[in-house]
Amino acid sequence: MSPGRDPDEDLVRRAGRGDPAAVQALVARKLPRVLNLAGRMLGDPAEAEDVAQEALLRAWKQAPGWKSGKARFDTWLHRVTLNLCYDRLRRREITGVQLPDRADPAPGAHEEMQARQLGVRVQAALAALPERQRSALALCHFQEIGAMEAADIMGVSIEALESLLARGRRRLRELLLETAREEGLA
Repeated sequence: MSPGRDPDEDLVRRAGRGDPAAVQALVARKLPRVLNLAGRMLGDPAEAEDVAQEALLRAWKQAPGWKSGKARFDTWLHRVTLNLCYDRLRRREITGVQLPDRADPAPGAHEEMQARQLGVRVQAALAALPERQRSALALCHFQEIGAMEAADIMGVSIEALESLLARGRRRLRELLLETAREEGLA
């Protein structure tokens, strides 16, 4: 065998022609290393076996069209194995198979109650605003409509809308502070 020749070239070519002995020899030669790599990457023997099977299945499907010269077959097979491992590791992250060591970011019952109470206070303060200020705030902040469109909807200029928003925010802040003081929160 020449120094630049792929040592698996003959086996791969024979496996591609459907030679069962070549397929068996290729599996016997490659399975231990592929399984070892997948096991080290995934840390789960069952998953490593699945990846090794998939990698060898892809090798068997690729064998009929294999062309030596670009990369050695062993190099290609290891790259396929690594990519399959990366896919599984990404899936673990996405599906949450590996649970993070952090607290649940969802609000607890106390936080939810506080948020509801704040929502009630904000709604009451909004209701106490003059109608045009309330409309400007509702359109721009709660409906997330841009200033140009909100001004068109209200039939006012941009400058008038900005003035309504500024006065509305200022008055809303005042009303919320008053309510907080009355309830002993400030």
